[in-house]
Amino acid sequence: MTWGGLAALIAALAFLVLVCVLAVPILRLRHTIDAATGALRDAADQTTPMLERVNMTIDNVNVALQQTHTTLDGVNMQLARIDTITENVSHISSNVANLSTVVSAAAANPLVKVAAFGYGVRKAAANRRREADEAEVREQIKQRRRRG
Repeated sequence: MTWGGLAALIAALAFLVLVCVLAVPILRLRHTIDAATGALRDAADQTTPMLERVNMTIDNVNVALQQTHTTLDGVNMQLARIDTITENVSHISSNVANLSTVVSAAAANPLVKVAAFGYGVRKAAANRRREADEAEVREQIKQRRRRG
């Protein structure tokens, strides 16, 4: 064996040791990658049913929102009808108020005249009594002057 052959043999042994030293971490890395792949597969398997349940829940919420929207449309329609009824009642109320004013004016005018006539009669009667009393007092004064 020559020095070149011995050097080649040492280099081959060194390369074999290097391969053996590097083989252990590579094998451990393979186990780690296999474990990570399994974990990702399990996560994917569990995520799919969860996403399906989420989609079903969203569909149910959309149905409920649609029903709520339909109900609100019905409520808004009823409110519009109530607004119309309220407006009609307001017109009727104003018409009744106007009619009441007309009837009140028609009834009050003769009542005012009767009240004024009654006041005038009382005033005239009071004036007449006062004048009669004053005339009587004057007559009594005249008679006292004559006697006295």
